[in-house]
Amino acid sequence: MRKTETFGVPWESGYGYVQAVQHGDTIYLSGQLGHRGPDLHAPAPVDESGRITDFSAMGEQMRQAYANAAELLGRFGASLADVVEEVVYVLDIPAAFAVAGPVRKAAYGREDPQVASTILGTTGLAFPEQLVEIKFIARI
Repeated sequence: MRKTETFGVPWESGYGYVQAVQHGDTIYLSGQLGHRGPDLHAPAPVDESGRITDFSAMGEQMRQAYANAAELLGRFGASLADVVEEVVYVLDIPAAFAVAGPVRKAAYGREDPQVASTILGTTGLAFPEQLVEIKFIARI
């Protein structure tokens, strides 16, 4: 069995991918970012050269990325409780560590999220104002 889901945002067709694929009992979510429809939620300010000048929106973007993942998983009859692995890509590790614990615990609804997690610092993400992207694998 194979099923896919999208959000219908422009970058899906522009880049050429789906947001989620279920293959058997496994659901693979493409990297989720903090967007609502085609708009980035809490975009980070950038200077004239396109560099981010303030990372304080990290938590807001992270919360929205988890909300988007939960929405996608729900379309498969799953939830964040079914996530077995996540990879968190961030532009600033200290800013991420300042908010990731409370945001993740709230998203998973427990003090000890039962998920394998990796956090990686990267030099760039898809959009100039984007601070975080989270990839998920869930088993149902």
